[in-house]
Amino acid sequence: MKTTGKIIITLLLLSLSSYTWASSVVRDARLWAAPDSTRIVFDISAPVEHSLFTLKKPNRIVIDMQQAKLLKSLSGSQYVKGVVKTIRTGKHEKTGLRIVLDLSADVKAKSFLLKPHLNYGHRLVIDLQNKGKAKGRSEKKVKKKKNLRRDLVIAIDAGHGGEDPGASGHRGTREKDVVMAIARRLERMISQQRGMRAVMVRKGDYYIGLRKRVKIARQHKADMFISIHADAFKDKRARGTSVFALSQHGASTETARWLAESENASDFIGGVSLEDKDDLLTSVLLDLSMNGKVEASLELGSYVLSELKNVNRVHKAKVGQAGFAVLKSPDIPSILVETAFISNPQEEKKLLNPRHQERMARSIMRGVKTYFTHNMVPGTMLAQRRHVISKGENLSVIADQYKVSLHSLRKENRLNKSTLRVGDVLLIPEG
Repeated sequence: MKTTGKIIITLLLLSLSSYTWASSVVRDARLWAAPDSTRIVFDISAPVEHSLFTLKKPNRIVIDMQQAKLLKSLSGSQYVKGVVKTIRTGKHEKTGLRIVLDLSADVKAKSFLLKPHLNYGHRLVIDLQNKGKAKGRSEKKVKKKKNLRRDLVIAIDAGHGGEDPGASGHRGTREKDVVMAIARRLERMISQQRGMRAVMVRKGDYYIGLRKRVKIARQHKADMFISIHADAFKDKRARGTSVFALSQHGASTETARWLAESENASDFIGGVSLEDKDDLLTSVLLDLSMNGKVEASLELGSYVLSELKNVNRVHKAKVGQAGFAVLKSPDIPSILVETAFISNPQEEKKLLNPRHQERMARSIMRGVKTYFTHNMVPGTMLAQRRHVISKGENLSVIADQYKVSLHSLRKENRLNKSTLRVGDVLLIPEG
C-alpha cells in the first residue's frame, strides 16, 4: 500500500507540474514606450517557464520560453517602439521558442508573469529600463539673477496608461484615453497663464508606477499635483464628479514610511537637517509637514470642486479623503479628481465630448488659480503684486496700503525720488 501511495503522489505531482507549465502559445506582443523605459507584453495562452539574458555589441535581449510556440509573425512597425528596433524569433531546443529583441541602447531588463484580468489573459511582461542618463532639463548651472522670480509648477497626472487602461465604459471608452484628453487641455490652459508652468507626469500612452508619479512631480519641484481619473461602479446609475485629498490615516502611515527613509526626510520639511534630531522629534516634524499639506490639499480640492459643480453633478458635496498612493507627497498639495463615472452611459458620452473635456479642464484651472490667489508662494511671479498709480497717490500711502516699508518699496522699484506719474506700475515687495 505504501508503494502504491508513493506512486499516486508522484503522479499527482507530475500532473500539477504539467498543468502549471503547460504548452503555451504566444499570440501577440504589445509595446509601450516611456521616456526612460520600454515595456513589452507577450499575450500567452498559459503560464510559460522562461529565462532571460542580455547580450552586448550589439545590445539585445534573449528570451527563451519552454514548451512554447508562436502564433503569428512579430514583424512590423507596431513592434518597433522605445529601445526595441526589431523582434526576431526562432526555435529553442526541441519544443521551445527563442525571442530576440534588438535594442538601440543598453538596458536593465526584468520579467514577470501576470494572471488573467478583465479583458486580458495570461501575459509575460518584459520591462527594459534605460541605463543611460534620462533625457531632461539641462543640468548646467544658471547664474542667479537678483530678484529673479520663478513660475509656479503644476504637475498633471493622467491616470493609468499603457497596459493599464483603467475603467471602461459601455461603449468601450477607456479611462486612460479620456483622462489624457482632459489633462492635455489643462496643460495648455496652465501654460497660457502668466507665471505658471505645467508638467505632464505621463506624456504618452505608457504606464508609470504610482510612487514614481509622485517622484516625477518632486523632481520637477512641483508646487501642486493634480491626478485625473474617471470613476466606475457596478451600478450604471452611479454618477457625478468627486475630488479627493489624502486621508489623515494615509498621512500617518506615510509619515512612518518617510521616517524609515530618514536619509531623504529633510527634503520634505523645508530642508531642515535631521541628523541631530531623535526619532520622536523627526516623527513630529514629518507629521506637521504631512498634516499641513493635507490641509492645503483639502483647501485646493474645495476650490476645484466648487468650480466643477458648474460642469457636472457632483457625487459628493465635500472633498473626500482616501489613502491614494499618488497623493502621498509630504511637500506638495495634491488632489485626485474623479471627473465622472465612465460606467454611466450618459457620463461616458460627456467624457467623449471635446466641449465637455474643455469645460472640465477650465473648471480645474479656475480652482487652481483661486487657490494660488489665497496662497501666494514666495519667490514666484504670481506672488509679485502690482499697483497702478492713480491721481493723488504717493509712496507712503501705497506702502501703508500693502503693509510694506517705504524703504522696501523704493528698493523693489529702484526709486530715488518720490515723484510718481499716473498710470505707472509699481511692483509691491513681499510683506
